[in-house]
Amino acid sequence: MAVSAPSDAELFERARQHGDQHARQQLIERYLPLARRLARRYQRAEEPLEDLVQVASLGLVKAVDRFDPERPVVFSSYAVPTILGELKRHFRDRTWSVRVPRDLQELALRVDRTVTQLSLTSGRSPSVGEIAAATELPPEQVLEALEAAAAYRATSLDAPRSAQGEDPGDTLGDGIGNDDSGFQRAEERAILEPLLARISERERIVLELRFGSDLTQAEIGERIGVSQMQVSRLIRQALARLRAGLQ
Repeated sequence: MAVSAPSDAELFERARQHGDQHARQQLIERYLPLARRLARRYQRAEEPLEDLVQVASLGLVKAVDRFDPERPVVFSSYAVPTILGELKRHFRDRTWSVRVPRDLQELALRVDRTVTQLSLTSGRSPSVGEIAAATELPPEQVLEALEAAAAYRATSLDAPRSAQGEDPGDTLGDGIGNDDSGFQRAEERAILEPLLARISERERIVLELRFGSDLTQAEIGERIGVSQMQVSRLIRQALARLRAGLQ
């Protein structure tokens, strides 16, 4: 005579009341097909199904551990939102390259699933109007969701440019501008030139040797034929005149 499988209620009682890990494992294995079906809802080209199944399975384990069998609901009704919540949290926290609001992430995923379904049905990319009709959303929201979907995966700056006429060795990073120090130097020269007219030729030479060539005061004195003390006085005088000109 065949022995019937224990009911969910029996397994929950054994797991909850008596700490029976075997009963807990039986419950998890019994509802793994449900977790896999829910994971497939969120499958997309960039996300391996096996990763999503693992996330859904984690949600299932949480549902088994948190479910109160005395509540007037069947376990599957409790497990589905728990598993879906884990899947949505996975997409929100781990897979988006740029953080966007949670409601916009969920909208982007919904639109993405619709685009996939329409593409398979028609054999082409659907228009915004077709997506809006299928999702019952305004076209503006569809466009917002499509733009948000671009944050799902970042493009490497090392990726090659694909536009025609460009050097095939160019990357996207080559198109990013850099700070040009020449502009700052030109601005500094424009400020310094009238100020340098306030000091003598010898003072200009001393400042160039000290701050341009990084010579010591002793080395400057040897080069221009004066004492180190005179060099120090020349530097102080020149800097004082320059500061006065800035005020």
